[in-house]
Amino acid sequence: MRVGVFLFGAVEMGDTLGAGGPEPTARRCGQPEVLGAMRRILDTGVLADRLGFDAFWLTEHHFQHEGYEVVPNGLMFGAFLAERTTRIRIGTMFNVVGQWHPLRLAEDFALLHNLSGGRAVLGVGRGTVPREILPLSLGRVSIGSSDNPDARAADATNREVTAEALDLMLTALDNETFSHRGRHFQAPPPGIPDRGGEVETLTLIPRPVYPYDVWQAISSPGSLAEVPARGFGGVFWLVSRPLLVARWERYAQVYAEAHGGAVLAPGEKRMVVLNTYIGDTREEAFAKARPGHDEFWRFLGPYGWTRAYLGPDGGPPPAGWIPTLEDSVEQGVWAVGTAQDVAAAIRRLRDDLGGLADLTIFPSGPGESYDATDEQLRRFASEVRPLLAAAPGSAGAATVTASAAVPVAGAES
Repeated sequence: MRVGVFLFGAVEMGDTLGAGGPEPTARRCGQPEVLGAMRRILDTGVLADRLGFDAFWLTEHHFQHEGYEVVPNGLMFGAFLAERTTRIRIGTMFNVVGQWHPLRLAEDFALLHNLSGGRAVLGVGRGTVPREILPLSLGRVSIGSSDNPDARAADATNREVTAEALDLMLTALDNETFSHRGRHFQAPPPGIPDRGGEVETLTLIPRPVYPYDVWQAISSPGSLAEVPARGFGGVFWLVSRPLLVARWERYAQVYAEAHGGAVLAPGEKRMVVLNTYIGDTREEAFAKARPGHDEFWRFLGPYGWTRAYLGPDGGPPPAGWIPTLEDSVEQGVWAVGTAQDVAAAIRRLRDDLGGLADLTIFPSGPGESYDATDEQLRRFASEVRPLLAAAPGSAGAATVTASAAVPVAGAES
């Protein structure tokens, strides 16, 4: 089982973190705080490499004066991290495809992948925040949700643009020369003069010289149909355990239908992101995890991220419902407690899913201190991972192995 680390990349918020803090949109972080956070994130990535974690993931976000996610370009950040590390794979959960020209995204990924010795992982998604995607797409693409009638048109356009952009990206990454004629992209546009002729094809420089993986968020029925059909790895996060098991199994079914009946190995091409917090006692862990958990949902609740939880009555959550930490732990989305508790939660997750090849931990809420984050990484590496690597035949044993430096070849929601 490969184990990665995922961070939002926020500024430290001190004792204002949690339910009693200021309204999220009222926060305004200065440039010194942003720069300080970026330097600490880089140090944390180096620590993750030294501790033996298999991957380090950030996220792409823009214009967040609140300070929750301050790294706008995970690929550029990854170049700095690659230079300071030796083996850890580096990815973005997720590069928001509608915010890029697909050929620029392909070029930047290939550059990082090649210069890092094949350690970049291509994460793609459709986005979350209209405030970000509308300015960066010149007003042409927004983000909606298929279960929000007022946003269905925006969601349909976003899905269409993302699908065509991915087609163009993969064509450019995987072929010596290419051309594309689509509804949203023309590559090259017709009629470009060049040395007495017209440009008819393009060549991406650079292209990947190492095999590469593509991972995409699965958070809607549309992505659950599209991602396995493309053969991308699927990322599952913030999903109540019963829904997760159903979606996990459905991914394998769709993959088989799209790939000639191919049967995936247990856990193959699927990743779970699990929020974790480790304490000396269960009570201490809950007390320390609660502010970050509550800030997480004060920030993301209005964007509808609780839609894959179960509500208080066991059905879909009602509008505006925000889970408590106890709700999140009960539904298997957070694993909080002693090292033994967290290891037991991971073993149960593996058993419920019938196998788990890729696990990524989310070890701190937005705004927590990087000292605390680093401590959580050390504790997971020294206290939890040995429990998962228990000898065969011991109770609940799971095998954990380090991944190779070069990822296996691979071709939001």
